[in-house]
Amino acid sequence: MAPARGPGGKDTLVHEIDRTPEYNDFIQKLTAFHEKRGTSFEPEPRLPTMHGHVNVDLYKLYKAVLDKGGYDELNKVQKAWGALAGELGMHYTDNKGMGQLSFQLKQDFYRYLAAYWIHDQYGRDPPPKEILEQQSCASKHGPVLTRTMENFKLSARRLGEETPTREERPAESTPTSANRASGRLREAPPQRVPFQPDTGPSRQTRHVSSHHNTPTSNATQNNYHGNQAQQNHHHLPQQHNPNNPLHVIQAQQAALRGASSSFTPASSEMASRLGDPFEPRPPTSMPLRPVNTPGNNPAEFAKRQRLLKAQASGFGNLPAIARPVLPPAGYEGPNIYTRCLQALRSGIPAEQAFALNHLVKISFERGDKYKFDSFLGLAEGLIEKALEVGSLFYEVDWQISYSGCHDNSNPNILDGLEGTPDILDRIRNLTPKVILDHLQPADLSDRLLHITEAVLTMRNMLMLTDNVKYMVEVYPLRDLLCIILHLPSLEMLVEIKHFALDIAEQVTPLLLLDSSDPLYQTLLAQLDSTDRGTILTALRAISRISMNLEATNKLQGVPAVVLQNIMNWLLLNDEELMDACLDFLYQYTAVVANVESLLEAVNMENVIPHLVRLLAHGAKRVKEEKILEPERKALCTEDVPPLPLDLHEKLRNTDEPTRCFQWLKILFEEDAESHITQIAIWQAYQGSFGALAGVRSNLSAADFIRNVSHVFANARAQIIRGPGEVQRFIIEGIRARTVPSHYETREEYTRCQWQITKGPFPKPCSQFFLGGEQMWHHVLTSHLNIPIDESGKIKNKEVTMSCDWAECIRYTTPRKLKLAELTRHIKTHVPFTHKRPQQDGPELAAKRQRKSYITPAKTMSITWEKTVVASDERKPNVEQAAGIPLSAVLVLRNIARNVVKTESEEELLKSQEMGGESGGWNEKLFRPVMARLFEVMAENKALAGYITSLLQLVQTVD
Repeated sequence: MAPARGPGGKDTLVHEIDRTPEYNDFIQKLTAFHEKRGTSFEPEPRLPTMHGHVNVDLYKLYKAVLDKGGYDELNKVQKAWGALAGELGMHYTDNKGMGQLSFQLKQDFYRYLAAYWIHDQYGRDPPPKEILEQQSCASKHGPVLTRTMENFKLSARRLGEETPTREERPAESTPTSANRASGRLREAPPQRVPFQPDTGPSRQTRHVSSHHNTPTSNATQNNYHGNQAQQNHHHLPQQHNPNNPLHVIQAQQAALRGASSSFTPASSEMASRLGDPFEPRPPTSMPLRPVNTPGNNPAEFAKRQRLLKAQASGFGNLPAIARPVLPPAGYEGPNIYTRCLQALRSGIPAEQAFALNHLVKISFERGDKYKFDSFLGLAEGLIEKALEVGSLFYEVDWQISYSGCHDNSNPNILDGLEGTPDILDRIRNLTPKVILDHLQPADLSDRLLHITEAVLTMRNMLMLTDNVKYMVEVYPLRDLLCIILHLPSLEMLVEIKHFALDIAEQVTPLLLLDSSDPLYQTLLAQLDSTDRGTILTALRAISRISMNLEATNKLQGVPAVVLQNIMNWLLLNDEELMDACLDFLYQYTAVVANVESLLEAVNMENVIPHLVRLLAHGAKRVKEEKILEPERKALCTEDVPPLPLDLHEKLRNTDEPTRCFQWLKILFEEDAESHITQIAIWQAYQGSFGALAGVRSNLSAADFIRNVSHVFANARAQIIRGPGEVQRFIIEGIRARTVPSHYETREEYTRCQWQITKGPFPKPCSQFFLGGEQMWHHVLTSHLNIPIDESGKIKNKEVTMSCDWAECIRYTTPRKLKLAELTRHIKTHVPFTHKRPQQDGPELAAKRQRKSYITPAKTMSITWEKTVVASDERKPNVEQAAGIPLSAVLVLRNIARNVVKTESEEELLKSQEMGGESGGWNEKLFRPVMARLFEVMAENKALAGYITSLLQLVQTVD
């Protein structure tokens, strides 16, 4: 398989996990290390790349970081993690994506491998998880090898400081260039606050003294102004001498005046740092509630006086007329969700009709956000409404009790906490009502419509996973499904039953149902239906039991009739039903006891060939041409092949320029990348009709060159001259053919390869012939000297001869043999030429003519079967088996693995010991289809691995 293409179209490796024994051992050690350390660990973290998400091979990452010198050394090199991601096969073309990828790769090593790296490579205890895994890799706490709790606290305290110390702050008069070079802003210059002398009176007024007597207000103002002044003036270096009389007087005046905006705090260099991070608390708005007093609400106190007088007179015990509480102005009422919930729980038919109508729309349109846990009581209300369906067809009124006391005396009460285990017995004992299927009263039709809407609302909401997790714990839902699915077989109930089956399909993956569970028995009973939709949904619901749980779904207690029906449904040409049956069989045959039941219920010798037939379901024959040798182009040469004898006889009596035209068509062809010198082509033409034939051409060289351009439209005469060479006269755009071609039929001639002389430098025969018959006669008469009579026959006499055809190894030395045997062997060398049909005319035939200087590529056709395949997101370039063929081979593998563990296997082996074949059930079931299994393994790439594992289980080891 070709490697995946990386950025730029180049063939680069895409990161994948190599699950080698070394990798598995490393992951086990790493898992144990993190469990002992008490940190979370993810064996295969995911990273986004330009090819999609990939799972990180932590073993490769660990080895690569060790090769780079370790985590701390790698952090010292800029963009080192991005380069490491590229080496591991993680690619991104843009800088933003590559930066995010490299940071996440670094974070994965820091979180899952840094502590193990310290322990494994240095034999030291890694830093505590509070200062390693629980911190980001971008934190500035120093290298992980030298990280301790003391320097962690020191760095954390340094990071919390907002005001630099005196040693850290540069001088104000000499701005540094380092800040500018690193992109930081220069610090603002310190604010210069002019001195403002106190001009107020030295004596306090009563208002001022009273104001300062409030300690809370005074402290708040002093803290606020003092802190603000300290933040504004912390750059001013001031000296404070408590022994200075001027400072003592100013401090006394400030204490008498309170906080002042001109207050200058003490020098930040001499003051404590504890007050730096303090920020004043913002003012808090306190809600004020008016208190009724006789002054602001006299009407209320007058009402109280009247009530006291009435009670004193004896009329105070009469009930007061309650007045409705009016909503405040502008209140539009509750939202539609709360409105529907309260209407459903009210029990009023009109309100419930309104609520259910809107709940169906809301659950369909907003099902992705409409959750049961956000509206408490909604699930219970819908279930209670749906339980009313029982009273329409039976003499029963189902009620749910949440008291926890299971009372069997009243069959109408359902246990809402743990479910009703005898719900099926109660349903069997119900008294049915007489209901006409196609003629119902209006009241019954309306009630059934509302009940169906309640079930439909639950069905829509259970398409959300959060709602499924919520409803799994609501046990009355299971009783409701059993009640609905055991309703009479009426057409009016088909819709609500399908909704109930859809609900069961959504909740069964989170349920653990044994063979005695009422819901499990109810779903099995649906497989006896004649409705295709009911069978499909019930099969999917049963196959998905406990799919998302750790417990195994054993599917015990399946009736034999159901198994026979499933085998019959497999014979139908219904892909959806076939797929559901195979999913059920895959879960069912995974248990040994179930395989035993399957052998007793159905004829497995007929089932296995059908399952093998399904391995090619939907298969297509794919044909691919494999190139064994690429196409080759012969080098351009000035050697012109000789003119065949039959064409020479035709052209010698032809007038010019027709003879020239035909000669060029016979021995030359167009090639835009080739050329021939004018002297070479002119000499070849003179040799064809000059010295060899005794005929002189009356064409001049210039006329001949012009004729070349007339025959070949792309040919043109040119003069070329290379560096240090003499100029040459050439004809560009044509080249000599390797074999002549007939100027009318465009059939190619074949060269005779009989070797006239032998030795280290053999000389072959250079004559060309059109068709195999002329060459065969030529070899017999010219090379073997065998006469042919007038009737075209030869005498079959014994001769002593050898075959001198080039590269022939049959008769290399002379031997005695019959002439007929020799001639039959010679015919194997003579080619058989098909004449090209001339239906389109010679012009179109010339265009489609194969180039003689091109040797076609040698190819081989490969054909195989291709079934349904799917791609894995972790390996998008690898096609994996899917669909019905995959399900069929998995069922076959389960049967082959578990049938040898059954009691029937022991009984069969005992009976085979008495006589007959041996090998057990695998030999009996799979021996007739072994040839087909090997054929599928050879032709189907996607199923080859599964068939191989199946054959390993089937074949017996001697």
